[in-house]
Amino acid sequence: MNNLLGILLSYLYIAIVIVFAKFFENYGKEASRKFIHIMLGNWWIIAMYFFDNVIYASFVPATFVIINYLSYKKDIIKVMERSDNKQEGLGTVYYAISLLILSIVTFGIIKKPELGLVAVFIMAYGDGLAAVIGKKINSFKYKIKDTEKSLAGSLTMFIITLIIISLYLLYINSALMVIKAVVVSTIITLIEGISIKGTDNITVPISAFLILLVIV
Repeated sequence: MNNLLGILLSYLYIAIVIVFAKFFENYGKEASRKFIHIMLGNWWIIAMYFFDNVIYASFVPATFVIINYLSYKKDIIKVMERSDNKQEGLGTVYYAISLLILSIVTFGIIKKPELGLVAVFIMAYGDGLAAVIGKKINSFKYKIKDTEKSLAGSLTMFIITLIIISLYLLYINSALMVIKAVVVSTIITLIEGISIKGTDNITVPISAFLILLVIV
């Protein structure tokens, strides 16, 4: 019963996020997109609370792989899509794919959904706030193909990632916490910095998950 309720609440939460994103369009299309990017990461909390079966945990992100791809092609969920997808690419699809992969692995294979939470939060809050602050603060810009990044954005990514990883390592009482947190945050920030056309939505959470899986 909890699993079915979790699915219903998942779709309800996602719908609420998309509706509220419309208010952020007053501050620009990118503001609404990043609001969705950040807030959807919180879905993992719902998943951890309600799902005790990998099939149910994977169901919602699996459906959104399809929905997000159709939206990308047909501009169905307008508040979520850029008018010019040249820089973002299939970013929204990669986001859902990451959630699906992490759901399958952490709920089914290794049964450590809390590790998935860390990876998802790094993608949602770290990458999301990096894009927002990177555009707000005038700093050195660098470009990889069609994707532009900024020093302010990368620094934000590093700080948010460092906070999230530090809290997790503190929670599990990991040895050499400070060194691990700094090293992992640096690697993930570099990965985000070289990822192009929305691929950071898959390279960042998956690499964060794999690195943490090894060191902890």
